[in-house]
Amino acid sequence: MLKSILVWLGFAQDPGQPSRAGHGHADEAGRGHGHTHGVVDATIATTTRGIWAIKWSFVILAITAVLQLVVVIATGSVALLADTIHNIGDAVTAVPLWIAFRLARRGPSARFTYGYGRVEDLAGVAIVFIILFSAIVAGYQAIDRLLNPQPIAYLGWLAAAGIVGFIGNEVVAVFRIRVGREINSAALIADGYHARTDGFTSLAVVFGAFGVWLGFPLADPIIGLLITLAIFGIVWQSAKAIFTRMLDGVEPGMTEEIRHAAEHVPGIRQVLDVRARWLGHRLSAELDIALDATETVAAADAIATQLENELLHHLPALAAARIRVRTHEPAARGAPEKTAPQQNVRHGRHHHAPAPVTVSGKLAAGVVEIIDTLSGERLTFTALRASKGLQVSVNIERAQDRIETLTLVPADSEPMRFISKEVPDEPHEFRARLLLRAGDKTEALPFAVVEPEDHQGTR
Repeated sequence: MLKSILVWLGFAQDPGQPSRAGHGHADEAGRGHGHTHGVVDATIATTTRGIWAIKWSFVILAITAVLQLVVVIATGSVALLADTIHNIGDAVTAVPLWIAFRLARRGPSARFTYGYGRVEDLAGVAIVFIILFSAIVAGYQAIDRLLNPQPIAYLGWLAAAGIVGFIGNEVVAVFRIRVGREINSAALIADGYHARTDGFTSLAVVFGAFGVWLGFPLADPIIGLLITLAIFGIVWQSAKAIFTRMLDGVEPGMTEEIRHAAEHVPGIRQVLDVRARWLGHRLSAELDIALDATETVAAADAIATQLENELLHHLPALAAARIRVRTHEPAARGAPEKTAPQQNVRHGRHHHAPAPVTVSGKLAAGVVEIIDTLSGERLTFTALRASKGLQVSVNIERAQDRIETLTLVPADSEPMRFISKEVPDEPHEFRARLLLRAGDKTEALPFAVVEPEDHQGTR
């Protein structure tokens, strides 16, 4: 019997309920998502059951806040006023979710090509400012009562309202924890335990009423001021989370989770670059992956599709993944000619430079190519990622076992581009090694350059 009661209250796990069913990484992605006003966690919003839990939590807390507000008007208690504002703040978390789902039905348009997910963040900002304004009002009232004490009426009703706040938060806590365990949402479970903590905040109102009854009238404004300070802490935490998302910030482990998903896909030699951002409660990701140059277009498409499926499995909140494929090894002799990116062509000394070559290692990853500059042809390495303090040089194998060494230095306007000081010798078809150094670590990455048949060098 005791075990059943503890399970119902959320203090214990139901033995018949699978613990964290499904892929473990989804739980890790959700871990660390605390309670944040105005931000709806994706692990909740991507399931019908999670949305249902949020809606009913809103109803329960709204009823609790209305009952408390009636007592606030009757008693004039600033402690209960602060607690009521706190409960209203918890209730209105559902507002951005409702707005986002209403606008999401419209889908992307010619003007809003990413859809309307950002409206959820704007609604979150509005909620934070509303709670901030309310907290300032509550704090002002508490300080005013400390300086100008006033009698508190209906102490019994005041204590009852505090108990109502505790019960309302406890019901929401039990509800969120149980549903969170059903849908394996760490975020919803965390929200449940947060609601349980809020319930104890409501009990502070009861202690304030008891203090006033004992003849200490300042107990009520002191409790009100303490609760107001707690609300300011929530405002700070919520504002930080909302503005982080609006500035395209993601959780620190998100990109590592994306890279980990790629490890499950055969054929991917290297994940060169990862970007992710939130659009409301939906995640958008961009990846650059390196495949063997021998892979066909059909095989590359199949690998990209498998990676997208793996990402959706790891990250349920993922709405879109844009994957760009690069070659890990240089194309073989006679392969179709590739055109160098337009931004790498400098004053067209000739238009048939060797195709860029992708290289990747532990210290750096990027593209090696020969470009035209005002000073002549130069060998460059454009890094997609690079270790701090990276130094770059190239050893080119020439005829008669001669080694041509070129030192590459960072370009003035592009720190991630390293360019040779000297003109590389002809012909521009050779095998070479990209030599990397960062601190006490060194690495040599072999590559080869293939020159088009109609290439004519100019020194």
